[in-house]
Amino acid sequence: MEAELILLRHRQIPEIDKLEVYRKNGGWEAFRKVVTTMQPDAVTDVVKASGLRGRGGAGFPTGLKWSFTDKKVWPHYVVANADESEPGTFKDREIMESNPFQFLEGVAIAAYAVQAHAAYVYLRGEFWQIGAQLDDKIAELEAAGVLGDNLFGSSYSLRIYTHLGAGAYICGEETAMLESMGGLLGQPRLRPPFPPSFGLFGKPTVVNNVETLSNVPLIIDRGPEWFRKTGTEKSPGNKIFSLSGRVNKPGNYELPLGTTFRTLIYECGGGIPGEGKVKAIMPAGASSSLIVANDKALDTPMDYESVPAVGAQLGSASVIIIDDTVSIDWLIAKTVRFFQHESCGKCTPCREGTYWMKHITNRITQGQSGPEDLQLLYDVASQIKGKCLCALGDFSTEAVLTGLDRFRGDFEAKVNAAESRAADNRTADNRAAESLAVESRNH
Repeated sequence: MEAELILLRHRQIPEIDKLEVYRKNGGWEAFRKVVTTMQPDAVTDVVKASGLRGRGGAGFPTGLKWSFTDKKVWPHYVVANADESEPGTFKDREIMESNPFQFLEGVAIAAYAVQAHAAYVYLRGEFWQIGAQLDDKIAELEAAGVLGDNLFGSSYSLRIYTHLGAGAYICGEETAMLESMGGLLGQPRLRPPFPPSFGLFGKPTVVNNVETLSNVPLIIDRGPEWFRKTGTEKSPGNKIFSLSGRVNKPGNYELPLGTTFRTLIYECGGGIPGEGKVKAIMPAGASSSLIVANDKALDTPMDYESVPAVGAQLGSASVIIIDDTVSIDWLIAKTVRFFQHESCGKCTPCREGTYWMKHITNRITQGQSGPEDLQLLYDVASQIKGKCLCALGDFSTEAVLTGLDRFRGDFEAKVNAAESRAADNRTADNRAAESLAVESRNH
């Protein structure tokens, strides 16, 4: 029997993106339940008990984050982070396009839990069509009396709004996103204070990822014990793994946390094209460290505790597969170019460091470098790490440093080939010079 999908329910329930179908399948009953029968703190306690962790990358306990909301300062806000900009990540988009009401119900429940009367969905600029679709869904909900004033006969009121960014990767970082929403440059803030005490418009704000919030309605409806039946003790529940790269069947796969990389790649993804062999795994998109794809790594459970044992973080579970047809220096050049382009420029180590990493990696891939460039690249990346306001600086170095450490042979092959060509050119030049000298003497 096929396992029940919790997040990608549209694959098992046709037309669940229509309000009447969603409601026939229990939709909005969880929100009705919390508004009419539960105290806000009790909702937070249920989410805490479920063990739900943030699905946006950090894996921070969701209920605990909600509990940090400053109750001495009002109003409160909830912001859904739909700025899905990480290369290799495409899970939130599928939820918003095909199972939008479950996501919006999760936003509404989070808002009630922290007593916010306004919630926002911040979408990357390229998602303008999804934003328009969500606006239509929100209008349907208001017409149905599910959103608006005095909901279900209570004193609680809620409005949900969409907000489009301008397509900047940095705005996926929560404080840069809040700055952008406030009409300022999308650049990260110095922390502390953190958003639960100083967020949108300087007020306490809960920021959660789309996938995270989409879990909440079923946790409320079925209980935290039900949620904990899948996944692991410390990483409970299902997770959407966005699989891409050198696999036969890329796509989103909803699996229990703790499923192995081998299962994802070979059972879900159909293995590697042709006779290829997995060379490396990036488990968290372009911002990930490179894992050497040996048997230990392939049999590692994909959860927040196990992946660090093989030298990376699970992050948002944007699993990019690299096979033996890919040279790691080429891969690094692609990631560095992305981060250099997306750096907001606020922090000098990130702004200058990504610029120089891009130039060094270009020299390596174009066969114009010497051995000294490998050490220079390592030194530049090391000087960025841990010295920036947000994680973008660190992210830009993860693949660089682990690539140089774990796949140095790929870089050395390029450098050696460049040196060999240079030596051949020098020999050819010398021979040409000798020939000209002989010819000159003969005349």
